[in-house]
Amino acid sequence: MTDLELLLIVQEHDLALDRLRHRHANLPARADLAAAEAALVALAPGLAEVRARRDEVARDAKRLDDEVAAVRERAADADRTLYSGSVTAVKELQALQTDVEHLRARQRELEDRELELMEALEDLEAEVAAAEAASALEADRAASAARALAAAEAEVEGEIETETAARTASTVGIPPSLLDTYERIRAMSNGVGVARLVGDTCQGCRLSIPATEIDAIRRGVAGEARCDNCGAILVP
Repeated sequence: MTDLELLLIVQEHDLALDRLRHRHANLPARADLAAAEAALVALAPGLAEVRARRDEVARDAKRLDDEVAAVRERAADADRTLYSGSVTAVKELQALQTDVEHLRARQRELEDRELELMEALEDLEAEVAAAEAASALEADRAASAARALAAAEAEVEGEIETETAARTASTVGIPPSLLDTYERIRAMSNGVGVARLVGDTCQGCRLSIPATEIDAIRRGVAGEARCDNCGAILVP
């Protein structure tokens, strides 16, 4: 087998490696993982916002609860004093009664506002739960895609390793200068560094070579004939 025939085998391995690397870069699980991660990023601001609103309402509800407790205690103290018998003056008793009534009214007002906040808090808790569930779903999808991607990558990487070893073995016996030329051309011409010349057609670019050049190519030194269109080393 000639050096050029061996070079064609090397190229078959290189093209197979190109396909494997393309497959590795475009694994479906990679797109699935990217989609799930993008969804998580998109959901994060909404989740943070509803949590912040929930926490703000919870703080307001706690403040009101504390205020209700304080007003309730003051009303209870005033009520105990009113009926303790320690105050006998009519005006003082009337003043105490008025205080109790005002405090009870204030308590009811605060309790009504607290109830509204608790209802709002309940709605916000439901929003937070829904947002967290959506985020958890995307997190699960991302984790599943990551596992699938790792498995698929390992499989393709194993194939790449096998193909690389076969490619290395196929270069044995090829002059280093010819191999260097092939690799340089291949790097500049979309992966095709050597091609058969079938009739007057380069199989690398599928374009015809002028008839006046065909004889010269067939008589030339092996490895020096090039396709004028794609630059590939031609193998007559």
